[in-house]
Amino acid sequence: MDFNYVEELVYKCKNGDKLSKEKLVEEFRPLIINISKKTFIDGYDIHDLHNECYKTLFKCLELYNLEKHRFVAYATNAIKNNMNDFIKRTKTKSSTEGNEALSLHDDIEKDLPSNDIGLDDLFCSECDYTDLRLALNNLNEDEKELIDFLFFKDNTIQTYAYIKNRECS
Repeated sequence: MDFNYVEELVYKCKNGDKLSKEKLVEEFRPLIINISKKTFIDGYDIHDLHNECYKTLFKCLELYNLEKHRFVAYATNAIKNNMNDFIKRTKTKSSTEGNEALSLHDDIEKDLPSNDIGLDDLFCSECDYTDLRLALNNLNEDEKELIDFLFFKDNTIQTYAYIKNRECS
């Protein structure tokens, strides 16, 4: 990509030249296609992702200061950052809509997404939950009853031993 040519196109676009805007789109098309190919968001096809990138490009064009002479870097970073943000917004949105949002228990507050949680933490929590669920499913009924009695009903092991007529040391 010829940076000076792109700067010239941006200057003409800011002055209302529609043809220059089309040429600017052509200059950024390979980057946008590349970024879109590397991105998967459930419910969105490749054309939706292209449109998000072009929307960001046009916003950059609108906000760009001609005195900076760094439009390519500015627009490239903005497009990449916007796609990352779009992934995060979509992930949060999908967990609060549709079947994933249904909850059949009393402590629904724990399932609601928080804006404080990063995407990495969210994926790690999901893996931990899956591992814990697998471990619990491998326990026998007595072990499950003990965990339920101690952790969910907030009792002590001495109380459990007394009820089961077992010795607790």
